[in-house]
Amino acid sequence: MDRLRIYTQGDILELVNTRHGETKLGEKVQVYHREPAPEDGITLANLKNSPAKFVLLGIPEDIGVRANHGTGGTASAWPAALKTLLNIQSNPFLSGEEILVLGHFDIAEPLDQSVTALRGKTAAIDLLVYPVIQLIVAAGKIPIVIGGGHNNAFPIIWGAFLAQQQALNVVNIDAHADLRNTEEGRHSGNGFSHALANGYLNQYRIFGLHQNYVNKALPSHIANSSNLKARYFEDLLQSQSICHEWQSFIEDLDSPLGLEIDLDSIENVLSSASSPSGFALNDIRRMLLHNRKKWSYLHICEGATKLANGREDLGTGKTIAYLVTDFIKNYLNSNV
Repeated sequence: MDRLRIYTQGDILELVNTRHGETKLGEKVQVYHREPAPEDGITLANLKNSPAKFVLLGIPEDIGVRANHGTGGTASAWPAALKTLLNIQSNPFLSGEEILVLGHFDIAEPLDQSVTALRGKTAAIDLLVYPVIQLIVAAGKIPIVIGGGHNNAFPIIWGAFLAQQQALNVVNIDAHADLRNTEEGRHSGNGFSHALANGYLNQYRIFGLHQNYVNKALPSHIANSSNLKARYFEDLLQSQSICHEWQSFIEDLDSPLGLEIDLDSIENVLSSASSPSGFALNDIRRMLLHNRKKWSYLHICEGATKLANGREDLGTGKTIAYLVTDFIKNYLNSNV
């Protein structure tokens, strides 16, 4: 049965490589102290009592990617990212006490592997994820969600909308728009289309959209919509400062805000849509560290350490860990 698996302190410490004279984040992070579970599911009632501001949550699945005819493997990112993050040094820059590691979703593979069945299963994942996001945001915490496919943007936005009773403005750092037709059924390519159609998403902005990945109709659709805006990667290549372009792109957006980072936007990061052309990792790090917005959530998705086609890159976990720690450090040090 699909479920949220909540971690214990023991689960965390099993992943920590202890060393004399050092303290790792995994020795300092918080875990959730369970309340008695009601028959109708979890409530996360004790979450608001945690001193941690950030709640780390994994969605290790690639069903939504395969439902979009992509290469499987994004389920592998969560365990690698978590282990890397937990073994970062606890120090004055980031102690670890700011983070509560909630757990991850156990999601069963459907017996039927047809595209139709995978899209049905993706819709079922939506129903599993959004109530948990709603509870986290309602508790005054900021979910940091590591996927998984980009299909999970929809239930994350849905849950945040319900918690805040207000449509979100979302910025997606991505080579793709993920605005495919909602009538296709759920998959990793139409999470934002569904969020817009349901009224959960107000302004949707894509930063770093590749011209090679847009169909003939999409540029005019974006240009003629008051809810959509894109900055093409090809234009950014001609800019003197990507960081300045980023700040200009988001400066007029009001809260509540969501931040999406699709790892296929970063050059040579292993994903179902890996590309030799894209942002450098340090470009994204600068954008996060220079950020002056308060985000309701961070979603990092589409990365993998091993793809179904046999390609491997164990560095993906470290890439994600850098992005997570930069996001948290900026938030804690910002006066906004």
